[in-house]
Amino acid sequence: MPHYLLTSKTAAITGAATGIGRAIALEYVRQGCNVVVNHLDLPSDSHHKASLLAEAASIKEKDEKAGKLIEVAGDVTKPETGKELVEAAVIEFGRLDVFVSNAGVCQFAEFLDMEHDLFASTVNINLNGAFYACQAAARQMAKQGNGGSIIAISSISALVGGGLQTHYTPTKAGVLSLVQSMAVALGKYKIRCNALLPGTVKTQLNEEDLNNEEKKTYMETRIPLGRTGVPPDLAGPAVFLACDELSGYVNGAQLLVDGGLFVNLQ
Repeated sequence: MPHYLLTSKTAAITGAATGIGRAIALEYVRQGCNVVVNHLDLPSDSHHKASLLAEAASIKEKDEKAGKLIEVAGDVTKPETGKELVEAAVIEFGRLDVFVSNAGVCQFAEFLDMEHDLFASTVNINLNGAFYACQAAARQMAKQGNGGSIIAISSISALVGGGLQTHYTPTKAGVLSLVQSMAVALGKYKIRCNALLPGTVKTQLNEEDLNNEEKKTYMETRIPLGRTGVPPDLAGPAVFLACDELSGYVNGAQLLVDGGLFVNLQ
């Protein structure tokens, strides 16, 4: 990928200690973008956080044109977390140009047996959290007065059903709908709002499931490119949507990043 597509920009990313958020954060740094990442600061995240900071620092050390990365802890289900993340970006780097709403959860569960708490928490994190954080980012971008790019990580699950995902798929459809409505509401501020829809991507959320060789093989036979995705597969598309020169007229769009899974009806 060409370097320095995001020089002088500042981005904030939720849920970026691991997985897709982490991959996007590191690629943004390589592209010259300063990045503020959000995480829950759980004990289980400490290693991932330290590793992310170390890798970002290593990129910067090897390339002075690379961006800088800092981290801020917070729970996206609380409206103040989005505000604090945006404030951290402005205090450290002076502005906010790109926002990636990535934080999310997915715990497979049978519909008939599902506890209401699981449904409520999934909606609260995946949809409410996206709304609060995107609103905080949009307010800052509108205040700055020179546009911006908001990218939400939805899912192929926004477009298809899942027997063990009756609590998850509605939230991802909601995120996609949120992006579409934000694109309309924020166009007058020159803020572009788009969604990335990953297919089957191996992250901490589904690692155990994909470690089952039978399930993994089944998924690979359904994907025309013949493999499941990895987090860096989303980094390039996220750079594209963040870069005004490449996607300045892309607004309200949904970009599938699934290896062709959705269009393979065989």
